[in-house]
Amino acid sequence: MANSPQARKRARQAEKRRRHNASQRSMVRTYIKRVNAAIDTKDAEAAAAALTAAVPIIDRLTAKGIMHKNKAARHKSRLSAKIKALSS
Repeated sequence: MANSPQARKRARQAEKRRRHNASQRSMVRTYIKRVNAAIDTKDAEAAAAALTAAVPIIDRLTAKGIMHKNKAARHKSRLSAKIKALSS
């Protein structure tokens, strides 16, 4: 356990950041699930709208270092490919 005052403070900060980052990751997963749900219902317009809403959120998490850039690119690419296949 942290014994020095600065170690205790760092532990508090780390816990606060962990909770915030977990919340952000949960939010982006929800946006991705919304896109997948729209794809499952075969609604191309709703899926495209959901993807348009999800992409900036994914990019924001990537910019802040919460999500790796390759993981973000993979999600965006796969979702876009599913929507493209759905509309054609």
